[in-house]
Amino acid sequence: MRTRSQSRNLNRQQQQVPPTFVEPFNLVEPIENQAPPVVTMDDNRTMAQLLEAPTEGYEDAIVVPEITADNFELKHGLLTLVQNKQFFGHDKEDPHAHIRYFNKITSTMKFPNVPSTSVKLMLFPFSLEGAARIWLEKEPPRSILTWDDLVSKFINKFFPPSKTTNLRNEITRFQQRFDETFYEAWDRFNDLLRACPHHGFSELHQLDTFYNALNSNDQDSLNSAAGGNFLDKMPRDCLRIIESKSKVRNSRNKPVVSKVSSSSSTPGISPMLPTKDMVKAYF
Repeated sequence: MRTRSQSRNLNRQQQQVPPTFVEPFNLVEPIENQAPPVVTMDDNRTMAQLLEAPTEGYEDAIVVPEITADNFELKHGLLTLVQNKQFFGHDKEDPHAHIRYFNKITSTMKFPNVPSTSVKLMLFPFSLEGAARIWLEKEPPRSILTWDDLVSKFINKFFPPSKTTNLRNEITRFQQRFDETFYEAWDRFNDLLRACPHHGFSELHQLDTFYNALNSNDQDSLNSAAGGNFLDKMPRDCLRIIESKSKVRNSRNKPVVSKVSSSSSTPGISPMLPTKDMVKAYF
C-alpha cells in the first residue's frame, strides 16, 4: 500500500523522464537499394532513346537536294579550283567578288540531270576558310535550303548594312577629280558600282549622278555628242555615247604607248576598253 508521499514521488519521477521518440517505419527503400526500372518492349519510343546515340546538332546548315543522277561525282580538279581562291572573312575581302568568282568556276562544269544550284550548294563550303568557315559551321542545322538563301546570308554577314550605306554615299557624292580624265572617272565610278551591286540605284539615277559629277568641259562634250541635253537620251544611247567618248579620250595616249613599245621587241598592246555589254553589266 502506497502512502500519499510515495505517490507524489512516483509522479515526480515520471514527469522528469524525457519522452522517447519512435522513428516511423519507412516503407520506401533507399534509392541505392532499389532495383533499376524495367523497360518493356511495349514502350518503343523509350527503348529507341536508350539504345540510339543522340543525333541532334550534327547536321550541316546547308541542305543539298537529293541528286538522283547516275554516276554523279565531283571531280578533284573542280574542288582544287574552288579551294585555290578561298574566302577568309577578312575586312578587306569583297564577298561580292567571291560570289562572282565562285559562279564563274562552277559554271564551267555541267552535270547531266543535276541542277547547277545543287552543285553550288555542295561546293561552297570548300571555298571558305578561317572565320568564314566558322561562321557557316555556327549556322543552325538545315537553315539554308537554296542557293539564294546561302548568298543572302553570306552577303549579310560579310557585307553589313553599314558598309552598304557608306558605299551608297560614295556613289551619291561621286565627283570627277581635278586631274582625272573622263575615262578614269568613268572607270572609278564603275568600280564603286561593282563594289556594291545591291546599291539599289536605277540606271537613270546612275547616269544622272555620273553626268553631274563631271567637269563642264566633259559635260559639254557629252551634250554635243547627244545633239542636245545628254540626259534626255534613252539610257542605252547614253551608254553608247559614254563608251564612244571613252575610246576617243584614250586614243590621245596611244602615241605615248607606241613610243615606249618601239624600244621593245614586244609589240605594244592597247589597253582593254569596256564594251557595251560590260557597261550594261555594271548597271
